[in-house]
Amino acid sequence: MTSLPGPGSRLLATRNSMIERLGNWDDRVKWQEFFDTYWRLIYGVARKSGLSDAEAQDVVQETVLSVARNISKYDKNAGSFKSWLMQLTRWRIVDQVRKRGPAGQRGFTDSARTATIDRIPDPAGRKLEELWDVEWKQSMLETALERVKRKVNAKHFQVFDCLVVKRWPVAKTANTLGVNVAQVYLIKHRIAGLLKREVAELEREGG
Repeated sequence: MTSLPGPGSRLLATRNSMIERLGNWDDRVKWQEFFDTYWRLIYGVARKSGLSDAEAQDVVQETVLSVARNISKYDKNAGSFKSWLMQLTRWRIVDQVRKRGPAGQRGFTDSARTATIDRIPDPAGRKLEELWDVEWKQSMLETALERVKRKVNAKHFQVFDCLVVKRWPVAKTANTLGVNVAQVYLIKHRIAGLLKREVAELEREGG
């Protein structure tokens, strides 16, 4: 299995138009954008459900394929795309555990000696929803950062990364990167605004 690619550089369309285009297998660019947006989320939930790296990567690929095969059945009036994707992901996680067979399931337990298959909550259960929500927020933030990084000046993003992501003091950021303090604050304000808009767009797509 090949390793998972990093996020792509193109901006996604709105959720509805994105979903419509996913129905076209020939639209490779949009398909890659979809994968780049959601693979971290699916992978993170799979890993935190107890799967290995290889199993989690299988879950990513199988979930994305499941989306493509079933996108025509998705009804936005019946629930959010975010919730629908969560259901598909859980089923693929369960599939991976079942592939281990009874011996593999018994040998893969938590501290309470509960088999992984029994620890994966019902698709409507609160435990999985809480895990999904946490991973969703983190994944959307990371995806938004990648989008912003490709839109702004490299030096400016470095300033933002040091100040906000790495949490360097303003003085250290300015001195290390050779910019004045006023520029640091201006760059932070501008990129924070861009990041907020990107996150909002991603949330609308999954709403």
